[in-house]
Amino acid sequence: MSGLGILGLAVALFFGVLLFAALTIWAERRLLGALQERYGPNRVGPLGLLQVIADMVKVFTKENWIPPFADRPVFILAPSIIIVTTLASFAVIPLTPLVVMSDINVGLLFFLGMSSLAVYSVALAGWGSNSKFSLLGGVRAVGQMVSYEVFMGISLLGVVLQAGSFSLVDIVTAQSGLWYCVPQFVGFVVFFIAGLAETRRIPFDLPEAENELVAGYHTEYSGFKFAMFYLGEYVGVTLNSAMIATLFFGGWQGPWLPPLAWFIVKTAFFVAVFILIRGALPRPRYDQLISFGWKLMFPLAVLNLAVTGGIVLATGH
Repeated sequence: MSGLGILGLAVALFFGVLLFAALTIWAERRLLGALQERYGPNRVGPLGLLQVIADMVKVFTKENWIPPFADRPVFILAPSIIIVTTLASFAVIPLTPLVVMSDINVGLLFFLGMSSLAVYSVALAGWGSNSKFSLLGGVRAVGQMVSYEVFMGISLLGVVLQAGSFSLVDIVTAQSGLWYCVPQFVGFVVFFIAGLAETRRIPFDLPEAENELVAGYHTEYSGFKFAMFYLGEYVGVTLNSAMIATLFFGGWQGPWLPPLAWFIVKTAFFVAVFILIRGALPRPRYDQLISFGWKLMFPLAVLNLAVTGGIVLATGH
């Protein structure tokens, strides 16, 4: 692909992801409304579709205030990190056999690296705000994200062993006979739960915990900078859903529909699952969250890796 083609694809991917994230915000409100037997947005535009635009106008026109006691450079930098790292991860995800911005042979490692860098966003937000509530939220986020990063990485090693490659294109191609959600079901469950923790979604929203930390790491944020954190969460949900579809459900593969349509349908399905979990599960205590990860998720991930490694050694594939 020429340089101009890559640039065009990057622009299309950028706006496509942002549009999908905006639709996710609307879908979440509608689905949670149906789940809780109440109305979702239904006044602004058909089916309330323009409510997201109205909220964007409201947020972007609010005062862009910086607390006088905050560490100004760190406070300003923090929100941009989560947007940059999540959007950059989409560069290695193959949308179709021919549409992938960068098919590098370490695409999976690139995704994990960008996910690890995202922790700096909430950590710096907690520290730079110079607020006790924000600092507690940042500390919780670091402990939570670092812990679940370990299980996330280990859960994917079984996929790498079976595909024989870190390239996401190779991993999707290797699932032409059987999607990895079957032989790697344990890895899929661990990765999905780790994805919930990585995006700080209910029931793993301990870094925010509005009933005890007001809003946690973004307590002092408002206006455009708060919107970046808010949007970053939904872009992260989209990213993790796209990775689940790519790694465990055959990516673009499927009958009848075009490859891009299959990829979008699979991604949208897991976005809906993320949303419905938010409305169905309560928040655990922080110690329960960490214990659940290290005492259950970590052994499961290691066991899955050991069993997969043994099978690959015994069968040769």
